[in-house]
Amino acid sequence: MKLSSLTTLFTGRLGAGWLLALGLAACTEKASTPPIATPPTTPVVPVVNEEARNYADYSKLVWSDEFDGSVLDASKWSYNLGGGGWGNNELQNYTNSGDNVYLTGGNLVIRAIRQQSGNNAYSSGRILTNNKKTFQYGRIDVRAKVPKGKGVWPAIWMLGSDFDQVNWPMCGEIDIMELRGSQPLQFLSTMHFGNSFATRANKGFTKVLTTDISEDFHVFTVVRSRDLLRFFYDGQQYYSFTNADANPFPFNNPFFMILNVAVGGDFDGDPTPNTVFPQQMQVDYVRYYQY
Repeated sequence: MKLSSLTTLFTGRLGAGWLLALGLAACTEKASTPPIATPPTTPVVPVVNEEARNYADYSKLVWSDEFDGSVLDASKWSYNLGGGGWGNNELQNYTNSGDNVYLTGGNLVIRAIRQQSGNNAYSSGRILTNNKKTFQYGRIDVRAKVPKGKGVWPAIWMLGSDFDQVNWPMCGEIDIMELRGSQPLQFLSTMHFGNSFATRANKGFTKVLTTDISEDFHVFTVVRSRDLLRFFYDGQQYYSFTNADANPFPFNNPFFMILNVAVGGDFDGDPTPNTVFPQQMQVDYVRYYQY
């Protein structure tokens, strides 16, 4: 979804006092030079979970939302609000209305509706953990049932937590799952990066399926370790992405989570008269594991 050089200079200069000392040393006994103290070495402490491990080794649940309550947990999530295309010519207006985002039966529901909302012909929801929870190394599982239909664009994705400081794409973007609603037999996992908007780049993978993804719940996973991201669908790995795949590589930094359903735009085009609405993404849980 669409929406760095540190130079250390060390300059040594021979001062007049040092030169005077050399002259004096010719007619006086040279004073002994005290030993130079060697500063203690600070051990390098690895970041928690930076080493890559097997999928099953990530068994310590350190954060989750099971969506078992009656309202969205404001200590974990906030809303993105507004329209304006979000840089992709999208057609929805994101709201915090209970018609667009609500909890029921132990699931989060993000619902896109064909209705006038502000200046937009559709309303929907987008929630995120920005300023509430960030994720670095470890495994993130999202169990969800996604919608389909021409112009329907559900997404499970992440942005670098320094987004407000460096902006996109310098912060990095991890699309765990994006679906073109007109193509329910495949989904995409894509990384976005670059030194500037003008030099933005992306690389990813299209996961081809044998069954319609919208028919049931599935678990979408990213396992992040230093210089490596691995992607899993229902526990089976289908793609890996390393620091050799991106320059710069912002994907060792903390990221925050985003869940949304967009409508229309550049990704899958706009809905047709035959596209059924409302459309909804149901999310059973978001879980963050470490080893």
